[in-house]
Amino acid sequence: MTTRQNLFGVTLDALTMDQTVARCLAAVRAGERLEIGVVNAAKLVNMRRDPALARAVSGCDLVLADGQAVVWAGRLLRRPLPERVAGIDLFMRLLAEAEREGLSVYFLGARQDVLERMLRRVAVHFPGLRVAGSRNGYFDDGEQPAVADAIAESGADMLFLGMTSPKKEIFTAGYGERSKVALVHGVGGSFDILAGITRRAPERWQRLGLEWLYRTLQEPRRLGRRYLTTNVSFALMTGRELLRRTPSISTGSRES
Repeated sequence: MTTRQNLFGVTLDALTMDQTVARCLAAVRAGERLEIGVVNAAKLVNMRRDPALARAVSGCDLVLADGQAVVWAGRLLRRPLPERVAGIDLFMRLLAEAEREGLSVYFLGARQDVLERMLRRVAVHFPGLRVAGSRNGYFDDGEQPAVADAIAESGADMLFLGMTSPKKEIFTAGYGERSKVALVHGVGGSFDILAGITRRAPERWQRLGLEWLYRTLQEPRRLGRRYLTTNVSFALMTGRELLRRTPSISTGSRES
């Protein structure tokens, strides 16, 4: 039985990385469909502004804390989560397990050149991995049914979506079942990292919850204002929730 915690109105699964991987593999072996959603501070803020994104994430079978700030907020609000389950780390673990167990995967997302570069690197790191197919992430909404049908025809066991929010969540909610894969995991910008286009923050930055800052330093004009805005909003959300949960101290009435 999975323990769940409600944080900012979103139900999160309180799982470790090892528990998550085991849950994913059990679903694939049993032919059970499992959609994974991950949330960080920015996405929790955006879910409050975007009802379609909120519905798509909440509709996932597993919703995990991808951001360290989410884990810290859970502890502060007495809704503890055991650890951060970063989407890219889960992605890499699942690729390794798929190679070991002979499961097939499909990659959907990124530019065509980035996708091809990533596939070459994946082939080096996971030489025994069965890649059922791949497609870049540049397609119109009207093409989504055909994309889902192509994934289904590939016979893939796992689908990894290297697309940004909310596109990947909306595709998963609308076409995950039609894709006929057992496991769907939206991995965001992980394709760019595996391709060597962008660099991931060192582990020390990750432990300090500063991965967002490392990314901002790489792309300040594109990400600077976005992260500043969402981080401030998340801090305010956490503060308001903490005040709401803190019981008021009654001094009682005085008798004259």
